[in-house]
Amino acid sequence: MSDLIVVGGGLAGCEAAWQAANRGLKVALYEMRPQVPTGVHKTGDLAELVCSNSLGAVQRNTPAGLLKYELHLLNSFVIQCAEENALPAGKALAVDRENFSASVTERLSNHPNIEIIRQEIQSIPKSPVIIATGPLTSASLTEDICQLLGEKFVYFYDAIAPIVTLDSVDLSNAFRGSRYEWENESEGDYLNCPLNETEYYNFLNELLNAEKIEMHEIDSHVHDGVNAGNKQYFEACLPIEILAARDPKALTYGPLRPVGLRNPHDNSHPYAVLQLRQDNLANTLYNLVGFQTNLKFTEQKRVLRQIPALANAEFVRFGQMHRNTFIASPRFLLPTLQYKNRSDLFFSGQVAGIEGYTGNIASGLLAGLNAARLLQGKETLTFPKDTMIGALHQYISSSEVERFQPMKAIFGLLPPLEHRPQSRKDKGFAYSKRALRSLREFMIENHLGGDLI
Repeated sequence: MSDLIVVGGGLAGCEAAWQAANRGLKVALYEMRPQVPTGVHKTGDLAELVCSNSLGAVQRNTPAGLLKYELHLLNSFVIQCAEENALPAGKALAVDRENFSASVTERLSNHPNIEIIRQEIQSIPKSPVIIATGPLTSASLTEDICQLLGEKFVYFYDAIAPIVTLDSVDLSNAFRGSRYEWENESEGDYLNCPLNETEYYNFLNELLNAEKIEMHEIDSHVHDGVNAGNKQYFEACLPIEILAARDPKALTYGPLRPVGLRNPHDNSHPYAVLQLRQDNLANTLYNLVGFQTNLKFTEQKRVLRQIPALANAEFVRFGQMHRNTFIASPRFLLPTLQYKNRSDLFFSGQVAGIEGYTGNIASGLLAGLNAARLLQGKETLTFPKDTMIGALHQYISSSEVERFQPMKAIFGLLPPLEHRPQSRKDKGFAYSKRALRSLREFMIENHLGGDLI
């Protein structure tokens, strides 16, 4: 018999299960894959990353970096697994996605307080439970959640970037380097594919005229229970064809921006640059950074091969689009992630409106911690608003319902600084210093174990 059920083996669910189990609870972690596929996942491993393999920036003066350091203090299990499977990625934390998922799966499988059950949960359990099913919640469970909440889910569209083999990249038309680091002795962590102005506009023309997968084709793979909300994209993950249609130069300010890069082949500054990031430890696969797309697969191959370095590219994964569903959290959730009308029901991660890998890990940590405290007769915790983890969950529980959209870690969620620094860099450090001081004090006050307190 378990004390707590966690539904969903993604980043949030895995972190939640570990946090609760480490606090003495017997946890049943349910994951429907591989018996029930989602359409975008490729394996049955837990914590599989289906989009980017990057968990974002690591510097403390960035929102994602601050949240990572807060998770360090709180002993995040998933962040530790990510760091153990890190790949070169400049100032970002990127992972070998297969090794990372395997590591998470193995450690959870070997935890004495966790039982992993490969089975679809079709309705909300009556016993204490964390719903962390992500954006691709199964049809039957979605219907049950809708009945509980009395309304439909809302949703937005998200896209995935392609992956190519390193051997198929024309290295004579590419160069190694990270932004602003051409004077360093190291080659840099990214493989850069430059385009001159003529090449860029040729590529742009082919992109804008390429055939796309129609939305109704995507929707046909999603159950009827999710049929409300606005058809819109998550702004941080726009397909390149949508971004390009806004302005002819939009890509040169986005995923093809050449800023901070110099081509060592001719000592020039390219007009546009596509960056490739290492995707596996064997260094054989590279993903196209920021190049999410919804073009038909045959069109992706044709259009992307317009980039000189990718003229003969071999694709091991094409870009793909899927629909992300989430509940109207401000109407239903407390900042502790508890459902307002049932204290032992928690929603966590993307289904609760948290966006970004690191944010989902943080959400799972909060849900697992509070579920354990509730079942052990302790008060559930609301983290300080001046911490990133606190501000993120304050946002999803208190925003205006009509304008609510999924949110990732950004400094705009934090209360204003008393003394505002002039530079953006100094502002980030000021936010970080205040947040970490507040978090340490909060952890001591509430007797939370952690690192570096």
